[in-house]
Amino acid sequence: MGVARRGVTGRILTGLPGFVIPAPCPASGRIGFLAVSKRQRRAVRPENPTAPGQRAATTRRVKERKVRDVFVARPFEGLTDEVEWIAMRELVPAATAPLRLAPEYAERAAGRDVVLATVLPLAWPAMSRSDGRIFLGLQRPFTSGDVSRDLAAALLSALDAEPGGTVDVPPLPGPGPRLQDVLADVTLDITLHEGFDFWIGEAVDSDPNVRASLERANESIQPTVRLAAAPAAYWCQVPGKAHVRWVLSEEEDTALAALARLAAAGELSLGHGTRFAGMFRAHGLLVPVWDLPRDAEAASWEEPLAEFEKRYTGALGVSEPLSAEQRRARQGLLGRQLTLR
Repeated sequence: MGVARRGVTGRILTGLPGFVIPAPCPASGRIGFLAVSKRQRRAVRPENPTAPGQRAATTRRVKERKVRDVFVARPFEGLTDEVEWIAMRELVPAATAPLRLAPEYAERAAGRDVVLATVLPLAWPAMSRSDGRIFLGLQRPFTSGDVSRDLAAALLSALDAEPGGTVDVPPLPGPGPRLQDVLADVTLDITLHEGFDFWIGEAVDSDPNVRASLERANESIQPTVRLAAAPAAYWCQVPGKAHVRWVLSEEEDTALAALARLAAAGELSLGHGTRFAGMFRAHGLLVPVWDLPRDAEAASWEEPLAEFEKRYTGALGVSEPLSAEQRRARQGLLGRQLTLR
C-alpha cells in the first residue's frame, strides 16, 4: 500500500488498504453485500410508472424511507481503542479481533463468537458462518456519514441471521445504535494474519467467488507488522521502500502543533536513512508517515519510534504559543498531506 502526494487528504476508494477490492458480488444473492429486497425494488420501480395514483403512492413511500445522512468526523470516538479501530480500517490488510457485546445485545448472540475482521470476502459488511461464528467487516467500499452506525447495523443484522444464512445490510441504515452502544468497553486483542485464510469456513469454502476473491487478496497483500513502541503504529513493506505509520490519539490541532515544534527543531525523522513523508487524516485523527529503507526488519524501528514518541510527548507538554518558525513549519506540514493508495 503506497502513498501518493495530494493536496487533499482522504482515502482513495478504488481499493481497500493492502489490496485491490475484488469485484462486487451479485445483487442480492450473496451474504451481506448491501442486499436490496424485492419489496424495496418494487417500491421504487412500479410496474406501471405512468399511473398517477401509483406514482404518487410510490413517491410517498420513497420520502418516508428517506433518511438524512449526518457526517461524523470521529466515528470511533468513545471506544476504548479508537486509534486501533482506525488503524485496522485504514492501515492493516489482514487482521482479526474478538468483540464482546454489551449485556443487552449479548443475549441476541446466543453464545456465538463475534469477530472483527479488516475485510471479508467480496467486501461483505458481515458474515454469518455455518459454524455459528459472526464476522464483522471493517473495511467496506460504501458507507454513510457515520461509519460507527454502519458497522453496528451490519453487526445487528448478522446477529439476527441464522448460521450460514444471508445477512441483509441496508446501504443507509438510518438512526439507531452505534458501536459505542452495542459493544462492551474493552480493548481490541488484534491478531495480524499473513493472508485471508481466516475467511474459510463451511459457509463459504465451496463458493467459487469467495475462493477467487481469496486468491486475489492473498496475492496482493503487503507485509505488515504491528509495532510495540506506540499504540496503533504499524510497519509495512511496499515496492521500493517501507513505511512506519502511526495513528495519533490527540485532537488534530494539538497533534499538529506538537509535530510543528519537532519539525522546526529538525526532529521529525526516525534516524539515518529515514524521511518524514507527511501525514494524512483518518476518521478525525492524524497519521504521520515515514519512508524507511526497504530491507531493514520491522523490529529495527521499535527503538527509533520509541525515541520519537518521547520527543512527541514532550512537544505535547509545551503550552507556549508557536513561534514564527514553528508556525511556518506547521504550514509546511499542512502542505505535505498524503493520500493512501
